[in-house]
Amino acid sequence: MTYSPDPHPTTSPSERPTLVTLTGIGILGGVLSGLFAIGGGILMVPLLVSRARMNQRVASATSLLAIIPTAVVGSITYLLNGEIDLVAGSFIAVGAIVGAIIGSALLKRIPLRWLRWMFIVFILAVAVRLLLVTPERGHHVSLDVAVAAGYVALGLAMGISSGLFGIGGGIIAVPLMVSLFAIGDLVAKGTSLLVTIPTSAVGSAANRKGGIVDVRASLIVGIAAAASAIPAVALAVRIPARTSGILFAALLFAVAIQLSVKASRRPPVAAPNPAVAHVPSSGGRATHQRMPTGGVVLPVGASPGLLSSNRR
Repeated sequence: MTYSPDPHPTTSPSERPTLVTLTGIGILGGVLSGLFAIGGGILMVPLLVSRARMNQRVASATSLLAIIPTAVVGSITYLLNGEIDLVAGSFIAVGAIVGAIIGSALLKRIPLRWLRWMFIVFILAVAVRLLLVTPERGHHVSLDVAVAAGYVALGLAMGISSGLFGIGGGIIAVPLMVSLFAIGDLVAKGTSLLVTIPTSAVGSAANRKGGIVDVRASLIVGIAAAASAIPAVALAVRIPARTSGILFAALLFAVAIQLSVKASRRPPVAAPNPAVAHVPSSGGRATHQRMPTGGVVLPVGASPGLLSSNRR
């Protein structure tokens, strides 16, 4: 099933999110981006859904575009602190760019209800992983063919999750770089943010072409997030690795609970159309008859022309 582009991605112009709402979402996303190198999308997407009244598809696409300025600022800050592996980042980026194209294509085809529950399961799995793995700092892995291929595969998974869920991909890349490639958590965070830049750009281009991005919201959220990411990176360097992982996992569990409650609610029943009258037929069965202008109910089978002739 495919979905046509929506020229009004949120709801209606009167219900579009305010500047204050979008700025607040951006600040929270930027803090998370700097602390945990996740781009901030893991929090921005549910907030765009609950506070900005976007559907899951538009929220994911909007978040992905907003992540770009945040990732640029955050990666520069990590680079100045010497916490980026440029070689590993290059290989991961190759797979991530391809994965972002795949993820953005899936985003436009998967039903919204499936997308919501996939996102919930995804962040719960990451939260559990963070509790089980204790990152260590200062480790560097030697590069060979197998490691390079692993980096590309990691990038592919990162890109697909980025395009599909509107996140930077670091939520996958950071734990796996720490646990599988023995990279220190700060280097993993900095490298992940660097790779997020081309990944989000490619996915956002595809989403923009599909008409599912709220560009205004993306710009406001992105600028606010970029500004708040700088002090957050400085704080990330000082927080112990284990504490950082526990805090991040606790946040993900809270977000998953909130999303699960929202996704479990039944959609509201549509109000009856006042232009349709409930008219009993001669056989005793109810028949819905559309009312012409003026609210006059016509007999079943009668022509609307009868009304105008009677008026004359």
